[in-house]
Amino acid sequence: MSSDIIVIGGGIAGLTVAHELLRLGATVTILERQHCAREASWAGGGILSPLLPWNYSCPVTRLTQLSNALFPKFIEALRRDTGIDPEYQASGMLVLSGVTGEPDSEGHDEALREVRKHNAEAWCARHDFRLSKVRSHEIAPLLASDEAALWLPDVCQVRNPRLLQALVKAVGQRGGVLKEHVEITDWQVEHGRVQSVSTSRGEKFTASNYIVTAGAWSGGLLREHALKLDIWPVRGQILLFQAQSGLIPAIVLQEQDNFYLIPRRDGHILAGSTLEETGFDRRTTAQAGKLLLEKAHALVPALTEATLSGHWAGLRPGSPDNIPVVSRHPHIPNLYLNSGHYRYGITMAPGSAQLISNMILNKPQPLDIAPYKWPS
Repeated sequence: MSSDIIVIGGGIAGLTVAHELLRLGATVTILERQHCAREASWAGGGILSPLLPWNYSCPVTRLTQLSNALFPKFIEALRRDTGIDPEYQASGMLVLSGVTGEPDSEGHDEALREVRKHNAEAWCARHDFRLSKVRSHEIAPLLASDEAALWLPDVCQVRNPRLLQALVKAVGQRGGVLKEHVEITDWQVEHGRVQSVSTSRGEKFTASNYIVTAGAWSGGLLREHALKLDIWPVRGQILLFQAQSGLIPAIVLQEQDNFYLIPRRDGHILAGSTLEETGFDRRTTAQAGKLLLEKAHALVPALTEATLSGHWAGLRPGSPDNIPVVSRHPHIPNLYLNSGHYRYGITMAPGSAQLISNMILNKPQPLDIAPYKWPS
């Protein structure tokens, strides 16, 4: 079977780049080893911002800001074309510093508070990102305690399972072919180019260009063609509560351990997440569930075991400094990689799709792509 583009991996990275290339007139086939839209993309929280953007490097913030600029039209097109509402909204994020008491005898708590405040205010001023200092009960009166906090009103979220459902439908509507339970078993590389890929079903697929979007599995899938690629699985466990709608009106982030609560429109609240180096083991654990429940209850007393309705895990594609590889292969000009987004696959998806599409179509880029190159 032949297409202009073969995308290997049917998560958020693969679906978004397929959707963009189909929009631009290419024929696209997605090959997914299990089910499309089910791995880390489905398991995450859908916050469309680095948790504390002032703590990240420029390549991370540039790519997330590019994506944030693209998201409104991207979501509107999906909603219009599919009838599925991904629940994209600017819910804002309330950042709790965890420094609530009086300064100690040497003023360490106060000094820490001032450093954090300065970093945040300086970054937000440089990036035209709104920030204000508030008391936490001004935004979320049902939090357990009222403390000094930072309020970022423009942080958005999306309900990622619904976003993925919309993308699967939109890709099909645009003529994309989605092949599930198809695993790559071999690469046929001749004359410096990928000629075809063999699969577990015995079929061969050919295309002009091949894009690997297989998340944490990308390195193993590429085999010797991975070169010095450094992407690994990082397990994240998350809880789901069914609470009253409006219990918390905004994302709440506890700064000292990056623990967050994400409210959905229907009253569901996500609480997460863990960062665990466990290889390709995505089982949940009672220990992590207990820890997340305790943290959620400590922040919002109404979140109890009685309101708990779900517990799952996903494997993020870890990468050095959270910087993904969005790049053409150094030696194989028709092979591309869009992976390693770590905690921000949803956040970076539209921007990464634009960068890859521009590479394939030889169009100018909106930012410097050097930081995302494939390590060789």
